[in-house]
Amino acid sequence: MTPRARRDAVRFLVGQGLSERRACRVLAVARSTVQYQARPDRNVALRARIGELAERHPRYGYRRAWAVLRREGWAVNVKRVRRLRQQARLQGRKASRRRRGSARVPPPPVPTRATHPGHVWTYDFVQDRCLNGAVLKLLTVLDAFTRGCLVIQVATSMPAMRVLAVLDRLFGRHGAPRFPRGDNGPGFIALAVQSWLARHQTATLYIDPGCPWQNGYIESVNGTLREECLNMQAFASVAEAQIQAERFRRHYNEQRPHSRLAYRTPAEFKADWLASQSAPIRH
Repeated sequence: MTPRARRDAVRFLVGQGLSERRACRVLAVARSTVQYQARPDRNVALRARIGELAERHPRYGYRRAWAVLRREGWAVNVKRVRRLRQQARLQGRKASRRRRGSARVPPPPVPTRATHPGHVWTYDFVQDRCLNGAVLKLLTVLDAFTRGCLVIQVATSMPAMRVLAVLDRLFGRHGAPRFPRGDNGPGFIALAVQSWLARHQTATLYIDPGCPWQNGYIESVNGTLREECLNMQAFASVAEAQIQAERFRRHYNEQRPHSRLAYRTPAEFKADWLASQSAPIRH
């Protein structure tokens, strides 16, 4: 019997002339159960906001949702957000992991870890399609230190000369990185690309064949791009895909908390790092 049913039974006996104390004794119900008054739900507004975040960003987990709420000024801990999301059945499914054998060869290390903004850039391609079946190729470039996405360029093809045009624009805007890092795709190993980079006194780093984890930062950004942008929208043209990709890039850099950056955005992380470098040294 539920507590509510027990309270109803006690009220029935009281209506028949028994005292509340006697009715509780007959039904073996604590008087505190009968006298309990439900408190108003203090999570009404929070539930609504959590639902809005889940609808707008269905790939956000409870930790990232919590980080967004804290940035908006909500005084809430991560366990409460998790509980409310579970009650609303908003928890996403975890991706299943493939089982691997116990004997594994240690993976090759990541070539040159970034130590400051502009030290290492990393780039890669993502592929999608328009509604009319036309192939879309997206070039993403990331600053490996700040995790900031520098550009997402959309086109129907991305030969070496188009890659160079994107890099030339980025070099003019941000300066040349010490090391650009990519895989061994034709758009990155072409002689024209190598010669152009050499003229700008920057040395290319390549990941080992079959080792995408060495380019893990850009793989993570591209996975997020696919889940939170490409898979959620259908594009009628290259121009529309470019607009939506740029919208995603700005959101990723300026609004989306990054778990590896202590739930700061890449823009906030870079600003904090620059501020720490300019702060006076105390002796």
